[in-house]
Amino acid sequence: MHTIIRDKETSRDEFIFYSKRLMRLLIEHALSFLPFQDCVVQTPQGQDYAGKCYAGKQITGVSILRAGETMEPALRAVCKDVRIGTILIQTNQLTGEPELHYLRLPKDISDDHVILMDCTVSTGAAAMMAVRVLLDHDVPEDKIFLLSLLMAEMGVHSVAYAFPRVRIITTAVDKRVNDLFRIIPGIGNFGDRYFGTDAAPDGSDEEEAASMS
Repeated sequence: MHTIIRDKETSRDEFIFYSKRLMRLLIEHALSFLPFQDCVVQTPQGQDYAGKCYAGKQITGVSILRAGETMEPALRAVCKDVRIGTILIQTNQLTGEPELHYLRLPKDISDDHVILMDCTVSTGAAAMMAVRVLLDHDVPEDKIFLLSLLMAEMGVHSVAYAFPRVRIITTAVDKRVNDLFRIIPGIGNFGDRYFGTDAAPDGSDEEEAASMS
């Protein structure tokens, strides 16, 4: 699937289809790291079955706009009644620093396990700002799961060093980030390829440029 979505010749329809498949697999895998406890239910045959049930209060998804929102349908498909929040982080072109422009989080998010979603993470600056926002809303660090289809090693190391208790879950890690803060070999601008919009004039990824530090 990575071969297909990384290929520059792949059509938008195929790019969306296989990206959605990867998102579903990524989120299914991430849910296996949630805390579970033993519980017993009774089957229709009147027999006890010793199983497992979620040991937390509830799950909230938070997408980093704009690419992160493409992962919301996959999360909703596997988590019934999941709550969704959004964060918009953009880079200040003068300072090169990520800035928080929009925030909408559900109430009482501090009690939840939070799945933070962004499709690509290059330097990790935007992801780290999003994690700080969640921490500012009293979400415990060990209840935050950062999910991404593709990450650069730089981004993985930056987030892991700053927030060692945040779980980082991705489908692939690429070695390098170039001078434009694009992941190499990368996947291109995920948002533009998914939504069918034109690339930024400088050729940089919107979501990856937002991670510029």
